[in-house]
Amino acid sequence: MKFVCSLLLFAFTLLVSCSQAPNQPETNSKQPAATPVQGEPCSIKLPGIEFTKSMHNAAQNTRVVNGKLWLHSDAKRDNFNDPDSKLTNNTAPLLLTEIDNSKPFTLTAKVTPEFLEMYDAGVLYIYSKDDLWQKFAFERDERGKTRIVSVRTIGTSDDNNHDVVTRNNVYLKISSDTKTVGFYYSLDKTTWQLARLYKNDYPTRTWVGISAQSPIGQGSTVQFEDCSLTQISVTNFRSGI
Repeated sequence: MKFVCSLLLFAFTLLVSCSQAPNQPETNSKQPAATPVQGEPCSIKLPGIEFTKSMHNAAQNTRVVNGKLWLHSDAKRDNFNDPDSKLTNNTAPLLLTEIDNSKPFTLTAKVTPEFLEMYDAGVLYIYSKDDLWQKFAFERDERGKTRIVSVRTIGTSDDNNHDVVTRNNVYLKISSDTKTVGFYYSLDKTTWQLARLYKNDYPTRTWVGISAQSPIGQGSTVQFEDCSLTQISVTNFRSGI
């Protein structure tokens, strides 16, 4: 009888203890804080954005004239984490600025690459660390066509070829409402075409920016203009406006 009473008393104590436990915090869907981004501080200003971090000599390979920015990639520069490691390369020059990813943002730029060789490209980035980033590119493909390309890297990189664009320049846009990221391109900055949509699980403090690449060529230069970074997102993730 004493054993039964003791067992009942223990169960009652446990029930009361559990009912009085403090509320647990909500689970944060963002990734934990990323490793600090390597590179050097810089201050490269355009009318709609200031880049404060330079990776892989980007600042030394940049010139700005009348609100336009030219970023040069040296030979054999790329960012890609190949699943079988054969083509892994993390050397592309990046100009980045830190953002508060708990707030909406939209990064936009008109991109005019110098297409000299296969995979030459002008690129917009979301960047957290060497194995957590996404790039959105206007790139020359294996058949000499210029097209929209996206690469999402979580450990290793995927690779997605999108629409062919026959002009020499295009507007690229990355937008987030803190939960969703959308990638869009436009020929006139009015009508936007969705290229990619996915969950925003980057850290609260992360980076966005621009890059040039020349993975197999001897180098190329990309012109960026009409750049802007705002703390608003698109209101319709299908139409990009």
